[in-house]
Amino acid sequence: MGALLTLQLLSIVSPAYACGCGAMVHGTGTQLSVRQETSAVRWDGRGEEIVMSLTVDGNAPKAAWIMPVPHRATVTLGDRALFSDLERATAPVHRDRDYFWPRDGDWPFTRDHHTAGDSAGAAPGAAAPPVGVVDRQRLGPFDVARLTATDPEALRSWLETNGFRLPPALSTELRPYVDQKWEYVAVRLAPASGDGPLTGTLDPLKLTFASERPVYPMRLSRLARTAQSLKLYVVSAHRMEPDSTIGGTPPKVLYAGKVPLEGGELARFAGVSYAAEGDTPYLTALSQSFWQPSAITGDHELRRAADDTPVRRVIWTDHLMRVAGVPAWLLTVTTGLAAVATTALLLVRAGLRRRRVVVPPPPVVVPPPLG
Repeated sequence: MGALLTLQLLSIVSPAYACGCGAMVHGTGTQLSVRQETSAVRWDGRGEEIVMSLTVDGNAPKAAWIMPVPHRATVTLGDRALFSDLERATAPVHRDRDYFWPRDGDWPFTRDHHTAGDSAGAAPGAAAPPVGVVDRQRLGPFDVARLTATDPEALRSWLETNGFRLPPALSTELRPYVDQKWEYVAVRLAPASGDGPLTGTLDPLKLTFASERPVYPMRLSRLARTAQSLKLYVVSAHRMEPDSTIGGTPPKVLYAGKVPLEGGELARFAGVSYAAEGDTPYLTALSQSFWQPSAITGDHELRRAADDTPVRRVIWTDHLMRVAGVPAWLLTVTTGLAAVATTALLLVRAGLRRRRVVVPPPPVVVPPPLG
């Protein structure tokens, strides 16, 4: 059974060229930030399919996004419904529970109060030119170029010649990908209307490429100057986990369980078989923070977890326990006090009986016999 993973990166700000699985660049004198990046990746043991949606803010009329991939990629438009299905499938459940003793907000205290918590193509050969243009195509508002590169400086030069200004620091961070003979997808972003600033949620892009292991490029996030937040969804035959923290906090499991047996884009993307429930793939949701992006050591790789223990976030709503509308604690305390008072009264009465003075009856005088 294949594997699916989804990443959601929040709070991605200056510099704009550091965003989770790629690099965002824009012209000088303009501003651009990626407010939210959502990606879904499916891996079947031989290749990956990544669907990505970007939400951007700023005054830049155009920008470029560069994504390194291990093999030649096919690029098409994706479906936004996939991300809605993922959020719905991993959403926390709401449950009620009772508590006995009064808390702040309960009588004899003050305001009402509730608490909530969680339960817990082939790569280019050595003889390839420094930069090769595989093809260039128009997808909706996107101008997409698929590139091969064996020299990061040559890649930078080509991008600048074609309107993509690559910051010098990116050349250094791209070197490991060039050494591994990865390829790149360069996307020119522009408003759908053709004018005005580049803002809002862009149409999703789908990248498909060969891959011997599930991997998601994260190395370029080392260039970020602010903390990065990662949300990762994984669908496979079993529960999955990252191979390492790659410089972030230990990943936290938000959800683990079977992919819901229902229709929708998630089911189609995950390749769910409805012939038997045993064929249903496993869905895992993880979150992770990178407080110091410069400490990121590489790309995320996934492996099978030690077990398939299910996990589901729970939002609890607590209620004061009542009996016939009366707080149970009050009934218990009142009953207890009454029992104590009754016992004390009985003990007092018993003590009084033991202390009472018993007056002996007068002696019986037997008269002497007559005669």
